[in-house]
Amino acid sequence: MGSGRDRDDPLSFTSNPSSASSPVTVSDYLDSFLGEPTSRSGSFQSESLLGGESISDADFGFARPDFRSEQLAGTVQFYERHVFLCYKKPSVWPARIEAAEFDRLPRLLSAAVSARKSSMKKETRLTICEGHDGTETSNGDVLIFPDMIRYRRLTHFDVDTFVEEVLVKDGEWLPGNPELLKGSYVFVCSHGSRDRRCGVCGPSLVSRFREELEFHGLQGKVSVSPCSHIGGHKYAGNVIIYRSNINRKVTGHWYGYVQPDDVPLLLEQHINKGEIVDQLWRGEMGLSEEDQKKTQEQQFQLNGAVHTVKGIGKMTQESSVHSSNVLCCQSRVAEPNGCCQQNGNSSSCCQDTTLMSLETKEDNQLESENNTEKLTPGRKIADKTFFRINSEKGSTTRKVCGIPTWLESWEREDTYAALAVVCAAASVVVAYTCYKQL
Repeated sequence: MGSGRDRDDPLSFTSNPSSASSPVTVSDYLDSFLGEPTSRSGSFQSESLLGGESISDADFGFARPDFRSEQLAGTVQFYERHVFLCYKKPSVWPARIEAAEFDRLPRLLSAAVSARKSSMKKETRLTICEGHDGTETSNGDVLIFPDMIRYRRLTHFDVDTFVEEVLVKDGEWLPGNPELLKGSYVFVCSHGSRDRRCGVCGPSLVSRFREELEFHGLQGKVSVSPCSHIGGHKYAGNVIIYRSNINRKVTGHWYGYVQPDDVPLLLEQHINKGEIVDQLWRGEMGLSEEDQKKTQEQQFQLNGAVHTVKGIGKMTQESSVHSSNVLCCQSRVAEPNGCCQQNGNSSSCCQDTTLMSLETKEDNQLESENNTEKLTPGRKIADKTFFRINSEKGSTTRKVCGIPTWLESWEREDTYAALAVVCAAASVVVAYTCYKQL
């Protein structure tokens, strides 16, 4: 089972003035070995070589030997606020961008946050995300979660004032005008100069996310950005999703071992429906490592269909199914309009899994909320049944649909209508009886 706190933690701020110029914890030897060598400018070259061999998916990507080999739940260090500084592209980020000599803005912001950490009311993380001038994430923009606000064009002259007024005093930065963020925000660790696994997996995930968003017309509703090291290289691809839940509370959920085939599932289940993809879940903003593990255990107990294999943390089925290599997560909500078919030794489901329109998302969440229990604030128990089927391209997820019956489709309005018909018939009978007696 994976340790609660990774040895390759992200920005671990300290208030010790005698520490080295970098305010982060030095990574272990493995990170140093896997870290991508940088050019003189500190940029990451995706085509660089290690021992004369090019970077391959078999060594550092989704097919690497240690992919999905460890427990995920409980691997996110506790924090309450996440600050993202939009700054340049991942291809030019040095391994330690928060301490780079020629990247003054992230270096000064990191140092200021570190120096004032003890005075902050909230445990705060600082991460760099991609910035492009003239876009929604221009260089110098600062995004803050769970506040869901954006400050535009922070400069190195304003760093101390910004940290004091916004992060320490929880007020507003007067030179700036905080903008309210809407929709969902997805961040994918793509810090290749820090670790090759993130450099290989991250860009592929970002591309797949953007393809899916374009295909489903979700641009402007879901934002996807590559980001710097967030901790847990070995769990690459690493994804963080910030969104508002049914109670308008902003949640931050972390996923690990994500591969491109998992992207449609995250968009459909997590972003669109507000449900957690348990088999990829690492943890959540606001929960300690121990609480994350307890939450996952409670989830599996409630599901009752899967259990965790100790040592490797993989889930297996307790009941046999027709098809082998299948992982089932128990469902407590029946799927209307569903139909499952059996053909030989395999099962297939013809449920339409097209993404619902995000404009109707809140109505759907309100309807499902009445029949849903919650494990922790902001975390909804997954109420759908999924089969994860291994294939040559990797594992995919499908809904298992129950065959609807007349009883399941019987609505309250139908009951009222039936009662009305019965009452009307009774009234006619009484009236006719009285008429005959006259």
